[in-house]
Amino acid sequence: LQRIGLQLRATLENITRLRAEGEDFRWYLKLKCGNCGEVSEKWQYLRLMDSAPLKGGRGSATMVQKCKLCSRENSIDILSQTIKPYNAEDSEKFKTIVEFECRGLEPVDFLPQARFAAEGAESGTPFNDINLLEKDWNDYDEKTKESVGIYEVTHKFVKC
Repeated sequence: LQRIGLQLRATLENITRLRAEGEDFRWYLKLKCGNCGEVSEKWQYLRLMDSAPLKGGRGSATMVQKCKLCSRENSIDILSQTIKPYNAEDSEKFKTIVEFECRGLEPVDFLPQARFAAEGAESGTPFNDINLLEKDWNDYDEKTKESVGIYEVTHKFVKC
């Protein structure tokens, strides 16, 4: 059993509280089997609202899957209480925005996509459905008459 944190780094312009919004937010990951090292070809997503039973009545996890190669049953859990916003003061620094509890499945890559939310740093103007697939996003804050943006989005995984 190990905990792995997903760290985000971005340059924020006039924006704060960048966060994964909602129970149905999709964390797109590539997952590796800890037993045989097989990495999923396709992006797979985890959502807080998903739950699957573990074999032998040992509770549940966000995702339970059998490795195609070695048939080992692995699981990964989103630890909901670890989901944190990325704030203006975090700009250009790595910050852990979520932790996963891993039993045999390890995230090796992350693809930010839609459904991030944030707000204007001074104005509190809400920006919803931010898509970070291009690793850059920008908009305009009517309240402050300023451009807002999220740039150079990058990530890494750390053992917690």
